[in-house]
Amino acid sequence: MRPVTSSTTSWLAAAAFAAAMAVSGGLKAAQSAPDGENGRYSMTPIPEGVLRLDTRTGTVSTCSKNGAGWACYAVPDERTALDAEIGRLQVEVEKLKGQLAAGPTVSGKIDEALPKSDPLKKEPRVAEGERKIEIPLPSDQDVDRVMSFLEKAWRRLIDMANRVQKDVSGRI
Repeated sequence: MRPVTSSTTSWLAAAAFAAAMAVSGGLKAAQSAPDGENGRYSMTPIPEGVLRLDTRTGTVSTCSKNGAGWACYAVPDERTALDAEIGRLQVEVEKLKGQLAAGPTVSGKIDEALPKSDPLKKEPRVAEGERKIEIPLPSDQDVDRVMSFLEKAWRRLIDMANRVQKDVSGRI
């Protein structure tokens, strides 16, 4: 073996330093571009798979492995929906402002009197030629049904009062 000289040692040190720089430079390049397309996507592991962020568009997707391979689905963006609703409401507000500006102004008092009759209220029938009011009366069958209902309700009430009385007397 040949003795190690200082020039050989310095040459080995320089070679080791260059190799270390090449390896660290390669790692640095790999870190800046984790996925294809110059680092367009940023991946974060989640329990269901991977969360993918598109750094160009800001779209977030969840990627999971299924029977056919990996599939990514865009996560719904609430901000987009909110912005759309705000835009729709702003258009509606402007439209209503225009209608208010174009419409007649309303004063505190109305010149014409309001009608005394209610258009939704049914007026009783008036027989022809006479001014008598006809009120339709319930039939005997309707009266029998009401009486039957009241009789059943009264019997249930009496039965309930008897049960309460028995419960109270049994406890005392």
